[in-house]
Amino acid sequence: MSTKAFSLIRGLAGLIVLMAFWWVLTVPFSASTGMVQRFAPGPALLTLIEMLGRAEIWTHIGVSLQRVFVGLGFALLIGVPLGLVMGSSLKLNATFSPAFQFLRMISPLSWMPIAVIAFGVGNHPVYFLLAFAAVWPIMLNTIAGVRALDPRWLQLSKSLAATRWETLRGVVLPGVLGHVLTGARLAIGIVWIVLVPCEMLGVTAGLGYFILDTRDRLAYHELMATIVLIGILGFMLDWLFRELCQLWSKA
Repeated sequence: MSTKAFSLIRGLAGLIVLMAFWWVLTVPFSASTGMVQRFAPGPALLTLIEMLGRAEIWTHIGVSLQRVFVGLGFALLIGVPLGLVMGSSLKLNATFSPAFQFLRMISPLSWMPIAVIAFGVGNHPVYFLLAFAAVWPIMLNTIAGVRALDPRWLQLSKSLAATRWETLRGVVLPGVLGHVLTGARLAIGIVWIVLVPCEMLGVTAGLGYFILDTRDRLAYHELMATIVLIGILGFMLDWLFRELCQLWSKA
């Protein structure tokens, strides 16, 4: 048996253990008509299969994914240039690093009231909060990538009379891309966690909104199914970025 197949089997075993733990928490020690039974794995998984056959849930998934990638896009547009500048200048890094570290340690969700005041309700405050959450791992990994560049590459570029733009395009950006992808993978995990509470903020679509809707309708099977769906989608997003990182490392 190959190492990859063995790892897959072990991963499936871990998921089975998780399902068993979920069943133990909800089924054996509660009445068959009790509230806890509504959150049991059997009804939740059956409801999830039924939900995936409806167009409504795919609309919510599409809206949530759009917000994730827009927020991540803004974070890349801000974090990568900042990381390049901070990584290439010790003076700038020493000056602004304490301020950025201070901002990084503030929970993105604490900005929710200010985001609503500044941008109103709708997608714009959500984009702001997601970008704020994602920018820090991208910036810090870009800084680490710049500092990890082989000085001989820069010396060679300088000896060939390359301009700053040519050095940036031909040496720096390819050299830091692996670190940027790692930062993006970390950022997507943070963004996916922050997304759900952000979508409870005056929007009318998205998985976070749908959770509130199921609660208000007392549709607890759908609520639990949506939580499982969020976990599946987050796992798939992390797998996608992990594969991108591995492809780049092999290139």
